[in-house]
Amino acid sequence: MATTKQKDACDLLDEDHKAVKKMFKEYKALIEAGGNTKQKKRLLAEKICNELTVHAQIEEEIFYPPLRKAIKDKLMMDEAEVEHGSAKDLIAQIQEMEPGDALFDARVVVLGEYIDHHVKEERNDMFPKARESKVDLVGMRDKLQKRKDELTAEFERI
Repeated sequence: MATTKQKDACDLLDEDHKAVKKMFKEYKALIEAGGNTKQKKRLLAEKICNELTVHAQIEEEIFYPPLRKAIKDKLMMDEAEVEHGSAKDLIAQIQEMEPGDALFDARVVVLGEYIDHHVKEERNDMFPKARESKVDLVGMRDKLQKRKDELTAEFERI
């Protein structure tokens, strides 16, 4: 009989990755549909930006610090932080624009490609190293979820 593995911090973060990937696919479908999709694009881009902002913040506050100490892969952790910084720059640009502005769709698509690259590195390199470390990823999952809920509630109040 197989034992079910408890969901850990990596599982929670990966659920976010899958949800955002789905939103980027929906956004591309709106581009391909053409027509009057500006309002739908604006709402979806806003949702993508909010989700990614919350996700990056919980990784930076809760996930990355203990991992940086435990796995001793400075370059991988530094790259993740640089990728977050670049994604935040693109998010800020998108948030200052409106659908229909020059490069709006391109910025959302490039953000999706950027996030896709970042997710692959986390899944293939960071998460396996995290799971091999002594970091309590099951306990961390609850902290990540709690902070995610707080940040999400803040966005909903705005």
